This record gives sequence, C-alpha cells and structure tokens, in this order.
Amino acid sequence: MAEYGWGLSEELISKAESELNERPGQTAEAIEAVREQIETRPDIKFLRTDDAFILRFLRARKFDTFEAFKLFGRYFEYRQNHPTIFKDFTAAEKGINEALFDGMPAVLEKSDHFGRRIIVLYSANWDVLKYGLATIYRSILLTLEKLIDSDESQINGFVIIVDWSQFTFRQSTWLNPKILKLMIEGLQDCFPARFSAVHFVNQPWYIEAVFKMVKPFLKEKTKNKIRFHGINLGTLHEEIHKEVLPAELGGHMPPYNNQYWARELTGDANFTFSDKHIYWPNLSQLKSRSKSFPADFYSSSKSTEDTLQKEDDRNTYLDEEFFLIE
Repeated sequence: MAEYGWGLSEELISKAESELNERPGQTAEAIEAVREQIETRPDIKFLRTDDAFILRFLRARKFDTFEAFKLFGRYFEYRQNHPTIFKDFTAAEKGINEALFDGMPAVLEKSDHFGRRIIVLYSANWDVLKYGLATIYRSILLTLEKLIDSDESQINGFVIIVDWSQFTFRQSTWLNPKILKLMIEGLQDCFPARFSAVHFVNQPWYIEAVFKMVKPFLKEKTKNKIRFHGINLGTLHEEIHKEVLPAELGGHMPPYNNQYWARELTGDANFTFSDKHIYWPNLSQLKSRSKSFPADFYSSSKSTEDTLQKEDDRNTYLDEEFFLIE
C-alpha cells in the first residue's frame, strides 16, 4: 500500500484527485477526521483503525469524512451482526475453496480499459449439492477483501460479469431470497468498493424473475448500474473491450482457467479472516452504545444467522410457481 499517494502513477494520482477528491496534502487530516468519530460508536468493535485501512473508506465515499465513517461503521457492524458469514473466513475453508475452484467467483488477469478489475461468476459451475449460496457469497467477499487491498482497485473500482450460460432452472431454485437480500446489504451498503457496473449475460427468463424479486432492495443508483445483455455480447463489448475478455465471453483471450484466481487466493496463507479478526487486525474493546447515537442512526438489520445456518438443510427450495409472479 502506497503511503498517501507515494508510489502511485501520475495517472492514478490525477484520477484520485479528479474523481475521488483525494488531495495528498490533506489525506492525513481526512483520515484523522474519520478516526476521531470512532468514539461515537462504542458499541462497534473496530478491528482495524490504521491509516491504510481507513483510506479505502474515504476513497469509497469521495473523501466525505462523515459518509466515510458511516461506511466504516457499517462494515464492522455488519460483521458483528452476521458472525456466521465470517467464521472460518479463509480460502482454505472447504466450501469457499470448492467455490473458488468452480469459478465462483473468477477474476480476470487483465483489467479493463479504465483500470477496473473484472470479476466474473460462471453460474453454471455452481454445484448445489456441495455448497450453498451463502458459501458463494463468502467466496465473493473474500475475493473483494483481497483485491481492495491495492490502491489501484480502491481508485479504479470493479466491474462484475455474471454469465448465466447453461444455468438450469433447478439451480435457480437454490437462490435463497434471504441470502440474496443479505448479499445486497453487504455489498451495496457495507463494503468500501466502487462497483461501476454489473453485467448479466445469457440470462434465462427465470433469472429476470428473481431480479424482480430483489429489485426493491436495490438503491436507485445500484439499479442504474445493472445491465441485461441477454445473448447480445456486442453490447457487453461496448463497455468491456474484447481484448481483456476470455473466449467464452466473446473476447480475444483464451478460455478462462478457474485455477488462476483460486490458486492466487489460496496460495496466500497469511491472508486470513474470521469472525474475531481481519487481515492485519488492531483489536479494540467492545463497549456499550452511546446514548447520543440511537440504534437506527446507521443502517442496522435483523440478524439472518438462522438462515445461514439452515441453508444446507435445503429448506429454501423454490418451486416453479414462485417464478410465475407478475
């Protein structure tokens, strides 16, 4: 991690200043302004408060120190509210490991023409008999934690492609609505990343039906970032050039090798998380909530731990009538 811009290219420094309001001479002051607000949330265990970690939240909120702290608080509050998600939160965990080697998710070797890392989910590879949607979510979160550790990803952001080719109706019945809502909450409101767009390709009708179900939980800004391309890869290539895409997405690169990202992530033994700590943790004491900050001041939500615990019991199977909704 470069210290306040040191080591960044002139292009990245310029982009951070023009798009994120980042000015190296004022960065230390902004970081301290975020850190000073920690005492207003004594109910939250802030596991990391070092400069490099806080900086990613400032970049995600364009150096608005109040909004950055709200995101900073939600990031750790989400962990406290949903400890099951972050238990054994490592690439070596059996389910996460299987999902990674199935390309759930994959990360392309090359960034797009804006410098954004490209995350792809090859949905047809999901083996519903081995792991559930919660495991895929854990795998996505772990991938994002790894990628967001770089200044380039913090500044340039990400694009996501979900390839629904050969994704069956039966597989779609394991798209647990409660887990989908939990994923939206975590990625939309609680993670310090810039998601530029989410591209759906080769999506069948039943995926569009699922999208209608979760659409009310999406903010308007998020809705505007979702693109439905269907079988028309040409519209995808207008936004992400063929030169960086694998052959199965109509690109010029060889077919994606699922082992590329899986091996990179599993090969870093030091990159570990759990419900009690995160990468390079700085533990602090958990205190009682300040009376001056009510419980609903930031976005808190009812815990869905029971749903996560029971997902493997397959009690959330959706029948065909569910998809025949208006």
